[in-house]
Amino acid sequence: MIKVRACCYIYLCILVVLPLVELNANDQAADKDTLCTSCSLRENSKSTRLEAIKFQILSKLRLEQAPNITKEVIKQILPKAPPLQDIIDQYDVQGDANSEGSLEDDDYHATPETFIIMPTENDQNYESSQNKKCCYFKLNSKIQSTKISRAQLWIHLKPVQMPRTVVVQILRLIKPLKDGTRHIGIRTLKLDMNPGPGTWQSFDVKTVLQNWLKQPETNLGIEIKALDGSGEDLVITNNENGLNPFLEVKVVDVPKRLRRNIGMDCNDQSSQAMCCRYPLTVDFEAFGWDWVIAPKKYKANYCSGECGIEYLQKYPHSHVVNQANPKGPAGPCCSPAKMSSINMLYFNDDAEVIQGKIPAMVVDRCGCM
Repeated sequence: MIKVRACCYIYLCILVVLPLVELNANDQAADKDTLCTSCSLRENSKSTRLEAIKFQILSKLRLEQAPNITKEVIKQILPKAPPLQDIIDQYDVQGDANSEGSLEDDDYHATPETFIIMPTENDQNYESSQNKKCCYFKLNSKIQSTKISRAQLWIHLKPVQMPRTVVVQILRLIKPLKDGTRHIGIRTLKLDMNPGPGTWQSFDVKTVLQNWLKQPETNLGIEIKALDGSGEDLVITNNENGLNPFLEVKVVDVPKRLRRNIGMDCNDQSSQAMCCRYPLTVDFEAFGWDWVIAPKKYKANYCSGECGIEYLQKYPHSHVVNQANPKGPAGPCCSPAKMSSINMLYFNDDAEVIQGKIPAMVVDRCGCM
């Protein structure tokens, strides 16, 4: 009798425990399915974000396609000058500031900040070939619609073997006057040079550029001389190893307005299913975009996740936004709620080097919108 009762007791225990074991196994399988679904959703979001970034950069820079600039071409035409190297070092890898950002008045197109203009042929065909002087700088149309805050002419002087005094003259070319005068002085400077490598020198030409913008027809170019006591000209005026003269033009930035938002941050190992911001690094070299000088990489981030009632309870601001901007029966979608700009140094279609600000390229916050 005792054995029968014991067997019945064991049997009842098995009946009670088995459903629990089966239930736990089902829960674990469901959690695993949910996690796999979230991972798949994130991978799709990441891939879509990368393709969108390619399109947006070209569109915001007003480029129909990526400029055909290779590394070999860059080595030949990119000036090896201090201001450029400073920018390249500064934007080696542009990080995620994750702070209060700003939106420009034009919050779609890039806002140029610095133009690097190399010499080119005078398209006015004013001078005969035997009288051509260095250097003619064609002003970008975008410069004409902005306010110049700073303009420097950079020249490189050849190395000297002995200490010597060099007289540098910057002259503005003009149409010949009746007395035969063909130029007007801009700046004259005496430099004491010591033996050693060549050196870069810069000169303020802001007034000259402002006059050119007011009267474009007067832009016939600049003549540069750097004569030592024996009459030798030490300035490099041809494209010699990236040492040719160039203009560095800085323009005034546009006014900005601040905007604040909230949201969650996650990482790739997170099991979070709700709307969240995830890290994403864009590598321009992986795109094959050699025309982007700096940064070579930047942290763009992307949004992914569900917009259930739990998210709206935790972040009521998103719920308010959703009520004010209903998206229809599909409900709210996990989208960027705040974005910030990146600074970029790049070549355009005319092989000009431009430093500009491209708005709305970094996801700072995500929300259910």
